[in-house]
Amino acid sequence: MPTVVKTKSQQNKSVTPMMAQFLAIKEQHQDSLLFYRMGDFYELFFDDAVKAAAALDIALTKRGKHEGEDIPMCGVPVHSAEGYLLRLIRRGFRVAVAEQTESPAEAKKRGSKSVVARDVVRLVTPGTITEDSLLDARSHNFLVAISRGGQNYALAWADMSTGEFMCSTATQDSLGAQLSRLNPGEVIIPDRWMDDPAMENLVDEWDSVLTPLPSARFDSQNGEKRLKTLFEVSALDAFGQFSRPELAAAGALVDYVELTQKGKFPHIKPPLQQAADDVMSIDGATRRNLELTRTMSGDRQGSLLATIDRTITGAGARKLGADISSPLTGVEAIHHRLNMTDYFHQDDRRREALRDILRRCPDMERALNRLALGRGGPRDMAAIRDGLSETANLRATLDTANISDDVSGIHEAAEHLGLHAELVDELTRALAGDLPLLPRDGGFIATGYRPDLDEMKTLRDESRRHIANLQAKYSELANVPSLKIKHNNVLGYFIEVTPRFADNMGEDFIHRQTMANAIRYSTVELGELEDKISRAADRALALEQELFTELQEMILGRGTAILEAAEAMATLDVAASHADLAKDLNYTRPVVDDSLEFEIKGGRHPVVEAALKSNADGAFVANDCVLNSENRLWLLTGPNMAGKSTFLRQNALITILAQIGSYVPAEHAHIGVVDQLFSRVGAADDLARGRSTFMVEMVETATILNQAGARALVILDEIGRGTATFDGLSIAWATVEHLHDINSCRGLFATHYHELTALSGKLGGLSNHSLKVREWKGDVIFLHEVGPGSADRSYGIQVAKLAGLPKAVVTRAEDVLHHLEEKDQKNAKAKLVDDLPLFATVVEETAREEAVAAPSEMEVRISEINVDDLTPREAHALLYDLKGMLGED
Repeated sequence: MPTVVKTKSQQNKSVTPMMAQFLAIKEQHQDSLLFYRMGDFYELFFDDAVKAAAALDIALTKRGKHEGEDIPMCGVPVHSAEGYLLRLIRRGFRVAVAEQTESPAEAKKRGSKSVVARDVVRLVTPGTITEDSLLDARSHNFLVAISRGGQNYALAWADMSTGEFMCSTATQDSLGAQLSRLNPGEVIIPDRWMDDPAMENLVDEWDSVLTPLPSARFDSQNGEKRLKTLFEVSALDAFGQFSRPELAAAGALVDYVELTQKGKFPHIKPPLQQAADDVMSIDGATRRNLELTRTMSGDRQGSLLATIDRTITGAGARKLGADISSPLTGVEAIHHRLNMTDYFHQDDRRREALRDILRRCPDMERALNRLALGRGGPRDMAAIRDGLSETANLRATLDTANISDDVSGIHEAAEHLGLHAELVDELTRALAGDLPLLPRDGGFIATGYRPDLDEMKTLRDESRRHIANLQAKYSELANVPSLKIKHNNVLGYFIEVTPRFADNMGEDFIHRQTMANAIRYSTVELGELEDKISRAADRALALEQELFTELQEMILGRGTAILEAAEAMATLDVAASHADLAKDLNYTRPVVDDSLEFEIKGGRHPVVEAALKSNADGAFVANDCVLNSENRLWLLTGPNMAGKSTFLRQNALITILAQIGSYVPAEHAHIGVVDQLFSRVGAADDLARGRSTFMVEMVETATILNQAGARALVILDEIGRGTATFDGLSIAWATVEHLHDINSCRGLFATHYHELTALSGKLGGLSNHSLKVREWKGDVIFLHEVGPGSADRSYGIQVAKLAGLPKAVVTRAEDVLHHLEEKDQKNAKAKLVDDLPLFATVVEETAREEAVAAPSEMEVRISEINVDDLTPREAHALLYDLKGMLGED
């Protein structure tokens, strides 16, 4: 109900009725900033105003007093509120939007001093926004709910802007990986978890997006009832066999959406269950290391997603992003996608025709859900009309009658595109050509759609022409050429003349207002015409509002079919995108099966290759990688800058591409399905959680060793380098043994500890490989080629020299290395310790050598002489000067 009741604050006579209403609403939304609608502005007061003014960099003013103190105030225009909302949401605020729920005329019926009723119509939170201006059109914005039952966990997630709704089970170990995959905008959890030691890691890592709710909201029985009510079913069996934690999470999510949307609900799909083993498990550290959807710096550009994304539509881009985040593990499902990619790869004409049609398809998913939530407008209806109108063209282009049953994905997409001629025809007839953003602006119903509306518009428009005729009539009657009939919201229509023509205005003109530069009048005739215009305009607008509601209900009635069509378009868009990429960059179809093979011939790093092409830096050097039962673990040695990290990452990225249904950058790829992908490449600290770089490295390594199974692919780089040499070597040694003997997984282990190469004689599934280099006249040339065998040295000093280290440092480093490489290691270490204090001496000796190498003063003087220009006297004097420089008289 709108807030009109009295509160304790109203008992204080110093509090105005308007401020009493604000305080009453604010009391119910203590955790949110309150956008309080006052005319054309949303106003904020008290602490809300102080916080918002600072966050938005807008002026902080004041309005009246409360308990003897000035009331801070700031405000934002209603027409541009979305931009301000986005900035507040990104800064971690929640916003409660309070609108006027009645007109001033209705308020006056309760009394002349009654305040217009207001109520919160929406809570704006990071996971519940739907406006295009607040969202990335090419990315999902998931709201996630997490529940626990005993040792079992469950997640439910939904994108309110598209209607996607899914749930899955999880373990405590896999919970973080699941959240990293979804990258949610907001996560709701039971409030008791905030103080639960078992949930400390989750709370610490996702604190910025967590919204704790009362634990009572996470009740499985209530959750089941909420879902049945929402989807109007008596049983959920048709949707899946949900566990109690899944029901609790899904119910809490539905409850939260209803809470924030104040009873409105998006057009959401029935929940789909996603088995935990249906998608590849990739933890957060691995996602960051591999830069799947964002680079380490947080940018989209430079990521795998940005490199391969050739989708046309927003829905297609969102699906591709979701696919990369969740590679499949089912061979049949992977082939299902690969066959679709293959279909478009083989037919360039059909692929381009389809992509041309998709370019004309707006984002129907988000348009539909804005309408469902009451935030849509005529342009959203037009988007749905235009998208559905292309479904027939898409079906004709696909030509499913001539497609084999093997390409089942194309047949399914064609079927889901559906038949929408009736709705498209209705919307085409109903909507005008030039559409306003909001229905309240009017003018969006086409002429001829409703005769009664056309009559009202004609009456309204004819009346306006009457105004123009009256102006001409009055100008002639009063003999005032400059007479104008104007309009404002206070006086309505009025006649305006300059003061010097006041005597010309006869008794038929009724005085309304005198101003410094103008005098305003009215007439009985003008008043009657104004009333006629106002009634016609109001009736026309009211009828348009009714028609908008009718069209909205018609669209929402076909919501499920519209979402299916939009999803089919996204699926086709992604498949065609993969095919376009493959054609352009010479990618090949991978062989994916249930084996444990991993054979890449001529593999390339997709992102690095694209960067080299764009910068014209030359061709990428392709490399092979073969992991199998006899040779499942590679120990990779070689110098820095030779390309070890690139080689490690490219094999992981090729795996991901193959398992999302894409062709891959390789001459040939045979990949036995990988169900877990772990990557520990690069170094970073986590100072916010009190972890050094080495601690982060050890935590991530521990995760891998504790969780990796036989089907995992593990990528490790430089384990143990963050501590003392023998400590690090020992850790690396034990890690390799554990991966080989216990995890029994496929893996690539890069290291500078050459001592580890001896393990190949002990571990049957381990083989040594290295990055090749060539030395030429003291310089090192990196070939970026991987071959069998181990590197005999790391070339670190040469790399340091290339980096520009001072000559003294490089010289000393070479000396230390020489001592370390002596056969008698004990004597070498003792000698090294003895020599360490002499570092300064080395610097001084180097400086002296450089000084000796410099030309002397006499040499400089002689080099400046031009012998041919000297006269005999000058030559004689010069000899005396030179003898003087030698100290001779």
